[in-house]
Amino acid sequence: MVEDEEGLVSALRSGLGRAGYAVDTALTGAEAMEKLATTAYDLAILDITLPDTSGLDLCRAVRRGEIEVASGRELRVLMLTARASLADRVRGLDEGADDYLTKPFALVELLARIRALLRRDVTNGSTQLHVGDLVLDSSRHLATRAGRELPLTLKEFGVLRYLMSRPGHVVSAEELLEHVWDENADPFTQSVRVTVGTLRRKLTQEGEEPVLETVIGRGYRLRGDG
Repeated sequence: MVEDEEGLVSALRSGLGRAGYAVDTALTGAEAMEKLATTAYDLAILDITLPDTSGLDLCRAVRRGEIEVASGRELRVLMLTARASLADRVRGLDEGADDYLTKPFALVELLARIRALLRRDVTNGSTQLHVGDLVLDSSRHLATRAGRELPLTLKEFGVLRYLMSRPGHVVSAEELLEHVWDENADPFTQSVRVTVGTLRRKLTQEGEEPVLETVIGRGYRLRGDG
């Protein structure tokens, strides 16, 4: 999130965190460019009016490949700004934003727009992810296996959501730390290992086939065949 109003940054970090998102923040365009170059973000939320640049210019630079972006030129971008005129909204979308939300706004609407942007590539517009007999519904914050509701913590839900968006692929602990935890997470922490361990136990009851595997030396894989 690139926003120079520190009060709003704090409130949104808290609100998005309660919804299970890992949020890194930048108060300036320069700080944003440093973080975009080193972390493969799923979504950037940009204010237009920043102390050192315009969010529009930053968005344009991302789309044209003029700045280094670890997640590539197709990074999803949501403009979140007080500029509410039709001309501003049109320009924001023309500069490459995927969505445009004006201040003041309701957190529930921001969360809905985030969910819509993040599910485009992996769920064909649905709010649900399906892998074998696993179903995860982001809008309801509900996960089930074979109809059995899974009592997941926010981090377990975030890890499962990330793995279900990449079934059959090996995902490293570093990748999970980057996408499910925020920039304040200790890179030497055992949080990923512990969270995956508790998630694995919740996913599989007696008599069920294990679906979450550890690939020694590489990371974790959710079996695509359920």
